[in-house]
Amino acid sequence: MARCTAPVYGHRTASGAANCPACGGRYSGYRYSYPSSSSPSYPSSVSSGSARSSSGGSGSPRPRWSGAGSSVSYTPAQVRSLTPIRESVEKQASLPDLRDVFLCHAWNDRGGAAKELHDLLEARGVSVWFSEKDVVLGTPLLREIDKGLAKSRVGIVLVTPALLRRVQGAGISEKELSALLARDLLVPIVHDTTYDALREVSPLLGSRSGLDTAEEPMEDVAAKLAELVTL
Repeated sequence: MARCTAPVYGHRTASGAANCPACGGRYSGYRYSYPSSSSPSYPSSVSSGSARSSSGGSGSPRPRWSGAGSSVSYTPAQVRSLTPIRESVEKQASLPDLRDVFLCHAWNDRGGAAKELHDLLEARGVSVWFSEKDVVLGTPLLREIDKGLAKSRVGIVLVTPALLRRVQGAGISEKELSALLARDLLVPIVHDTTYDALREVSPLLGSRSGLDTAEEPMEDVAAKLAELVTL
């Protein structure tokens, strides 16, 4: 059987197609060519733009809870880990008087990273249970924490060096973590430390996928959390 010469010589002209032993001029005017690289060119109807549109327009996966006009981008791992949390948020949509998130943090972070995350979330319309404003002076702290956990849709754990020290010392943070882990509605936010350090202190919490401020700024973390809990 005669073989088409296009891959070698290219049918750039009608005469080239006519001289091909396979095509024999049947496709007069057809332009079949390869660029200098080994990859073939594609018809104009299959442009790179249309290929990108199938994956959300930017090459990054877009979870179904992220609006089409959102500028927030997610990794595939983040979409997988956050999807069960989102499904739980949606199931709780009809429950009244629930805070969007419970923010678990170390005492030493209350005026720093924890306050920053709290303010960024509230600026985006997220209601946050935050001990600095929700625990009245003189009230039993553990009792208020229990109430806060029971009345929040999602738990956020701000994992910092200070929190790791508290967990190692069996402080209040450990009790909060135990309650959050039992509910299976937990998003770790690693800040100024690593997941390896977290796994050394709490393998169970370290096994959860979350967000990391070493990979994206706190503003982007807050934006993703806001999209996650907004109904």
